[in-house]
Amino acid sequence: MVRTKFIIATNCERLVTVELKPGIRLKSSSCSTEVMVIRGTGDYDLRCGGHVMGGNPVEMNNNFAANTLMGKRYVNKDNSLELLCTKPGEGSLSLAETLLIIKAAQALPSSD
Repeated sequence: MVRTKFIIATNCERLVTVELKPGIRLKSSSCSTEVMVIRGTGDYDLRCGGHVMGGNPVEMNNNFAANTLMGKRYVNKDNSLELLCTKPGEGSLSLAETLLIIKAAQALPSSD
């Protein structure tokens, strides 16, 4: 179960954070993207297509429409959050206004 917390900001704008823990699956509210949390716990302002994950269906923000790729892992800058894309879509994953990046593949050791 995903719990959402609603925070009232000083500028009367409603901010939504999602409490994440490994294994949770989330669906985008603006496209067909679905992700699973691999690493990261706590409250995050996780978005896809510019809108909160798991919310009511909404139109995608064109500034966040760079597609997600199935099987790719997405991380934030300090690698404290890692998501696995289980279903691709048209939206981009982000924490608030900061886009998540695709995690680089690690080289496998040689098998002499």
